Amino acid sequence: MAKGVVAEATRRQVASFVLGSVTMLTVVVLLQLQQRPAEELTGAAVAVQFFGWRVPRNNGTASPSSEESSITGAGDRNTSVVTKQQPADDATTAAGGLARSPSSGDRKEEVKKKDAEEEEDEEFRGLASVVARVASPDDRTVIITCVNQAWAAPGSLLDLFLESFVIGDGIAHLLDHVLIVAMDPTAMARCAAVHRHCYLYTMPGVDFTSAKFFLSKDYLDLVWSKLKLQRRVLQLGYNFLFTDVDIMWFRNPFKHITVYADMTISSDAFNGDPDNINNFPNTGFFHVRPNNRTIAMTSAWHAARNMFPGMNEQPVFNAIKKDLVRDLGLRVRYIDPAFMGGFCNYGKDLNRICTMHANCCVGLGRKLKDLRSVLDDWKRYTNMPRWARHAANWTVPGACIH
Repeated sequence: MAKGVVAEATRRQVASFVLGSVTMLTVVVLLQLQQRPAEELTGAAVAVQFFGWRVPRNNGTASPSSEESSITGAGDRNTSVVTKQQPADDATTAAGGLARSPSSGDRKEEVKKKDAEEEEDEEFRGLASVVARVASPDDRTVIITCVNQAWAAPGSLLDLFLESFVIGDGIAHLLDHVLIVAMDPTAMARCAAVHRHCYLYTMPGVDFTSAKFFLSKDYLDLVWSKLKLQRRVLQLGYNFLFTDVDIMWFRNPFKHITVYADMTISSDAFNGDPDNINNFPNTGFFHVRPNNRTIAMTSAWHAARNMFPGMNEQPVFNAIKKDLVRDLGLRVRYIDPAFMGGFCNYGKDLNRICTMHANCCVGLGRKLKDLRSVLDDWKRYTNMPRWARHAANWTVPGACIH
């Protein structure tokens, strides 16, 4: 009997020891598993996509996805500095963690893309540093206009353009943020004599010096070349407001540019609704914010030139604007001509007008004559007592409209 009790007690001690050892071993194994890196457990790092950002689970840091460039800024992920996305070493990782070697077609495409970027950098050499000096420091905005020798000559459009800022209503300080793009060396020399911020942009084999006949080949090359430069400014991460040099500035137009819109543009035919895409745009005055939509928009706009031979950039934009809104999600807003006027459709209330454009007018001489009258009208208006200004009116642009 005693031997049976001892044997039973021995079996229970052995069982208790074995159970305790198993429990302890299990705890040790679990602790070791928790300390191992995640990639050792899964065989490969797993990336999670959140609105275009790839978040690798191995270190928790975020990087832009390969599908889109990073354009970040306060208040809007799609504004501010554009950074070119570099492909990750494991970008071609296939299912199961097996890496796919780049094909010869992939390598050729990468080489072609790199060559195009180097060619573009060469085309716009020095632009980044100039824009950085000119842009307003608070919101990275630069005002851009373009001139050739004929427009920059003494007494020509450039002189009238600059004068309008000086006699305008508290807008002379905006000249600090105006970049004048000279399309030939003579225009560059003249610009440097009258303004602080100038940039020479020429195209090999194209003479931009003289006044160009409307819709001539040289005229079309001139107006379309501006679009490439504008796209480059967006790629550098800056807002721009482009203004033709035959636009007189009298008040600050930025009061009429909303944060909502990717593109805010003047209008020749305005139906009263600034969000109605059917308004007729005037590409002589428009503001654009830098984001993926607008960079793609300028690329598509420039590429569309081949589909509309013999047309300048304005009717081409009008023809493709609905496609841009539908395909890119582009947000376009028009400005009432009561504020941004022109000879096509100008506001008669000088108490509201911000700019006046010599559009619907062909010929440099005609533009100069009627724009001088516009400046004289403004001077008379500002010399009136305030109680009498409501009766002020513009002189009919007789040289351009007759």
